[in-house]
Amino acid sequence: MLYRKDEAPIMNSKPDISLLYDFYAELLNDSQRRVVELYVNEDLSLSEVAEILHISRQGVRDSLGRAERKLRDYEQKLGLLRDYHQRLERDDAIRGLIDKIKHTESGDITPLLEQIEALLQLNSD
Repeated sequence: MLYRKDEAPIMNSKPDISLLYDFYAELLNDSQRRVVELYVNEDLSLSEVAEILHISRQGVRDSLGRAERKLRDYEQKLGLLRDYHQRLERDDAIRGLIDKIKHTESGDITPLLEQIEALLQLNSD
């Protein structure tokens, strides 16, 4: 998810916004949540959202921009999505190590078990 503070919000990054929304929706105000729900999760156009909410297309765009900036700001400060992705990566690494153990015909599996223990410890922190 690339975003610099000096750039305008990336309005075509619906998957990014949707993921951030899943983590931080409750931190947005009601109108911002409604706009994001309609535009991102229900995949409506700006015009369709504007018609439903009885506001201008530009009003929808402005509200989406504010909501996206808030969501990205929350992620920058709290890092819940980043932490989630790190846990998924560690889970994949654990699965890979378990697969190696299953296919080890002989030899000491202690190093593999130690790697699994270290990854599990990271996930519990």
